[in-house]
Amino acid sequence: MTLVPPDFLAPLLARPVAVLGGGGSGLAVGEVLAQLGTHGEVFDEKPGVGTAQNFTLAEARRHPLVVFSPGFAPRHAWLQTARAAGCTCLGELDFASLFWPGRLVAVTGTNGKTTLTEFLTHALTAAGGDAYAVGNIGFPFSHLITGQRDMGENTVAVCEVSSFQAETLQHFRADATLWTNFAEDHLERHPDLGAYFAAKWNLCTHTRSGALFAGTSVQRFARAFGRDLPPGAGVPSEGAAPDPQLAGTIFADYPQRENFLLALAWWRHEGRPVADLYAAARTFKLGRHRLTRIGEFHGVSFWNDSKATNFHAVEAALASFPGPVHLIAGGRSKGGDLSAFIQRIAGKIKHAWLIGETRTALAGHCAASRIPHTVCGTLEEAVRGAHAAARPGDHIVLSPAFASFDMFRGYTDRGDQFEKLVSNLGPTSTFQ
Repeated sequence: MTLVPPDFLAPLLARPVAVLGGGGSGLAVGEVLAQLGTHGEVFDEKPGVGTAQNFTLAEARRHPLVVFSPGFAPRHAWLQTARAAGCTCLGELDFASLFWPGRLVAVTGTNGKTTLTEFLTHALTAAGGDAYAVGNIGFPFSHLITGQRDMGENTVAVCEVSSFQAETLQHFRADATLWTNFAEDHLERHPDLGAYFAAKWNLCTHTRSGALFAGTSVQRFARAFGRDLPPGAGVPSEGAAPDPQLAGTIFADYPQRENFLLALAWWRHEGRPVADLYAAARTFKLGRHRLTRIGEFHGVSFWNDSKATNFHAVEAALASFPGPVHLIAGGRSKGGDLSAFIQRIAGKIKHAWLIGETRTALAGHCAASRIPHTVCGTLEEAVRGAHAAARPGDHIVLSPAFASFDMFRGYTDRGDQFEKLVSNLGPTSTFQ
């Protein structure tokens, strides 16, 4: 695909571009710059990554354009330095969107956005369309536009947008935005819940008129924060009656039902055959680490929900079980009212096995709510302890509620290690 920069950007590309962050999105930006015939210099605080570990005012003055990764909050010192030097600062998602020739459907939400992004891409492809999942899903938008694919105006980029990405958008324009839900999360980055909502709301302001679809909880919080959703934007995504056409699919029950209802609202808006979406639901497979039964050992079932990195996700997972479970939880804090969270889930926990940086705080709240619990030094200790205590018919669920980076490389690594530990429990285990 030939990349043609917009008029305002072309002069900025005449000098080296500063790329803040040497991770996946930073590398993808480098691919774009190389295709444009422009040099990029990568700055990263980690030793051995990029050109330098510090971005000074002198550096900023050499780079009229700065492209930054989502990990850089708007108030990060390096971005403040760049703005003080008069640099144009663009997030990776914003930057990539300037070169995109096709349609752009954005998906956001506290939970469900990855599954909805994958499902829409699957449904569009199954219906004969040309669609790609990009963004926060783990495939940078910048990487897609440098691929050797023939992208046209009918190609659809289904873009998962996190609050980290949404809050700094300037040029990004979505043909539609699907906002699944809203709940407490990422308060380690955003000052409060209102700021977290405002970050996601910025995506709404970068969406074509009449093409915003917001779930029930989003509507509640919009009213609470004095935001007016456009007429027709609200989708009644909670408390829906059973849909016989979804029986046997992952969308048969909440919370996945919510994802389908948001997809259906947009699908109808597009005038697409509804039968095609239901057909796609029957062939869609849920991604790994999302409340999946991974096997059974001596009558005890094990469930991997490592992607549950916030309170809302854990509550939804626990609601799907008929009775209390052995819960493995803990990790790196993302802020939020821990006491209220534990009180809400107390009746769903038979025993809590606590890991990670939050294990001591969790133990205190579990004690206050009279939840049996054990503080564990490792995930292996938690798995073996839960297995020893469980009885036939019990469920052992890894649904951490927190980020994974205190003990693991990411939620995928955490889930992989959990599955490996479970598979090593004994020779009579049966696993999917």
